[in-house]
Amino acid sequence: MTSDYAPQGLRELFVKEEATLWDAMLAIDRGAVEIAFVVDQNESVVGTMTDGDVRRALLSGTGFDGPVRESMSRSFQSVKRDGNHRALAMEAMVAFGVKQIPVLDDDGRLVGLHVINEFVDPEPLPNWAVVLAGGKGTRLRPITEHLPKPMVTVAGRPILERLILGLVGEGFRKVFLSVNYKREIVRDHFGDGSAHGCDIDYLEESIPLATGGPLSLLPEKPAESVLLLNGDLVGDLPFRALLEFHEQSDSGLTVGVGMHRHVVPFGVVRREGNRVVEIEEKPTSHWWINQGVYAISPEVVSMVPRDVEYPVTDLIQACIDASLPVGAFEMDGDWYDVGRPEDLLAARGGQSGS
Repeated sequence: MTSDYAPQGLRELFVKEEATLWDAMLAIDRGAVEIAFVVDQNESVVGTMTDGDVRRALLSGTGFDGPVRESMSRSFQSVKRDGNHRALAMEAMVAFGVKQIPVLDDDGRLVGLHVINEFVDPEPLPNWAVVLAGGKGTRLRPITEHLPKPMVTVAGRPILERLILGLVGEGFRKVFLSVNYKREIVRDHFGDGSAHGCDIDYLEESIPLATGGPLSLLPEKPAESVLLLNGDLVGDLPFRALLEFHEQSDSGLTVGVGMHRHVVPFGVVRREGNRVVEIEEKPTSHWWINQGVYAISPEVVSMVPRDVEYPVTDLIQACIDASLPVGAFEMDGDWYDVGRPEDLLAARGGQSGS
């Protein structure tokens, strides 16, 4: 059985269960990522072969014509195809010391591949990232009675930590965390950021400053555009691509946007007086929505008033009023703004937890 679920470049890494060690070596060489995937007749991944596996097989006396099934690794790390797979892959690489993490669908078939180079080799960015981590998360109580909302866990790791790993994986090295509610928990967990591959400083909100006000607490005017994001986002978020779009579009501020669709679960009637002239069964409406991620040029950062509550939406409107271009960058993929219990449950894949 074959299908088009896997890009051709990934299919070059496939070897069948009945293949030989030599076949696996050829696949590893073709792919140039030091791994091959052993698949069954349905092309579900049943094992992996790395350069190391090949060497160990040869040293144990297995010949090049030996069956790959006897040398492959049946226990391997993988991630599912969902909005968190990039951050999860980075975590697994760090935790297990592996260089490749396959992305599998629900049938165990290969639909993507993360390699260590995509995390450690990106050109470091000079841009700062500012993460809003000061919210109380009142709608998530009782979970947030003793925990700031960005420190709520998804799949065993705080949301804020996932965001920071994602930023580091895309080349950000300087991160500012805006903190207020239970700030000591955030500080104790992240420290100076060195354990997470970046330099972290803290913007202390003496009063809640909303989503734009913390920019006024930066120690100096940034030399480059700043990435600003909510600290309760879960998903595979293309931070670097957003920033690149912002620079290329010459915008003062760019908003990451996504499509929100709502299906009316009834037949919608259009009437003229007491007559029905049209009926549409379960129509779908859609809107572009703000996803809580922004790229902001230095001159726009300077427009933020100091030490007052200032929503970022006010900054967007100020740019529009001043005829400064405001860009819209379309962000694909799964995305969750974890503000309500049902959002948190969805981000956790339906699993409850603390």
